[in-house]
Amino acid sequence: MSARTDTDDPRGSTMRWLRWAALAIAVVTIAVGAILGTGLGKDPTLVDTPLVGKPAPDFTLPYLERDGELALNSLRGRIVVVNFWASWCVPCRSEQSVLTAAADTYADSGVTFVGISYQDQRRPAVDFLNELGRGRQYQYVTDPGSRTAMDFGVYGIPETFFIDRSGTIVAKITGETDAPLLAGVLDDMLAGRQPQSRTEGSVQPAPGQ
Repeated sequence: MSARTDTDDPRGSTMRWLRWAALAIAVVTIAVGAILGTGLGKDPTLVDTPLVGKPAPDFTLPYLERDGELALNSLRGRIVVVNFWASWCVPCRSEQSVLTAAADTYADSGVTFVGISYQDQRRPAVDFLNELGRGRQYQYVTDPGSRTAMDFGVYGIPETFFIDRSGTIVAKITGETDAPLLAGVLDDMLAGRQPQSRTEGSVQPAPGQ
């Protein structure tokens, strides 16, 4: 009588199938772990924006400290610096003096700064400006429902976008900016050069995120 093999035994086939299934699950688990480890574990400042080179999302937003609204298209023909900030944002406090100084320095060069208050209350936001200062040609607005922030793909703050005179986003700074970095981008734009997107520091998600 010949020896019985696994191929003749349904139980052997079942065991082989279970072993292959377990191996497949292990491979998938390792692959998913690798994806999560190399993706979600990275600092969000390393993520560039696909909006560079594309028209800036249009918006019309209410002013923070006065009646009326600001429409982005009303600034066409000027270089526009859009900064998302909030009173609860620690790096926003550090960069405020840099932004206001640049707003004053470049005001006569056709540059307008727009500060969009991100997931903040009006009173704390105004107190923030009272404490840390405003800038000439600096427009402060609110973003009800964070719709504009979502259109710009904002992950956390501060984030700063640079829009050229034709309404195209040409660069982005993620995280806290500094004077040389900010001036470098604006000088490139004013000279007609293409600035490069920069990643500096880290962003702060909104409370509760």
